[in-house]
Amino acid sequence: MNRFDKSLGQRKEAKITYMDGEFRIVTPGDFVLCGITSRPIALDELKYWSVECQEAYVDAASAFQRYKELRAKR
Repeated sequence: MNRFDKSLGQRKEAKITYMDGEFRIVTPGDFVLCGITSRPIALDELKYWSVECQEAYVDAASAFQRYKELRAKR
């Protein structure tokens, strides 16, 4: 398979259940959206997520931003 084989550029959002240290793909896809920036994150690049919020983050700064927001609400 090469980069041209993937449905001619059509990508699909995956549905994921985020758990401690791992995630489970509920609906297959190529990416998830960042909960802060709405930027797509390829599944093989997914490193940051919140179990509590059940959302992914594009980078550590976005994850920390959500953490601060949740902490401020408590």
